[in-house]
Amino acid sequence: MAGPFNEAQQARFDTDLQVVLARYPADQRPAAMLPTLRLVQEILGWIPPEAMVLVADRLGVPPARAEEVATFYVMFHTRPAGQHVIDVCTNVSCCLRGGEKVLAYLEKKLGIRSGQTTSDKRFTLREVECLASCGSAPVMQVDEVFVEELTPSKIDQKLAALE
Repeated sequence: MAGPFNEAQQARFDTDLQVVLARYPADQRPAAMLPTLRLVQEILGWIPPEAMVLVADRLGVPPARAEEVATFYVMFHTRPAGQHVIDVCTNVSCCLRGGEKVLAYLEKKLGIRSGQTTSDKRFTLREVECLASCGSAPVMQVDEVFVEELTPSKIDQKLAALE
């Protein structure tokens, strides 16, 4: 099976992985799973199955363990994502303050449904559970940066700033 990286990406992965692993005792390599998966995503933009196998090999765990972790955390993309990832909270506090309306507004504005990516690959829209910003609901994250107390105007301004 071919690896997930081209030559330059592989060199970066190998170098940066050494920095990550230096923070962990040699007998605790599996504890480096999150930062190692994060590294793959920084390099590729997502975590393909062959990268999960590579990470598992480097950390000395079964490939299923890397897959479990990569698919458990919403911050990891196990499918190619758009240039900008928009996560909209629809949990209780956000829902009570319009989170579902925010999601519907974005779906209409972007022309996609939650879980999809625009045809130009600019935006991936995702409905997520809790973003832990209940006091400033409704909230979304754009490329992991919070945008709080959402209104259609605030959403439009944020999207325009990404153009």
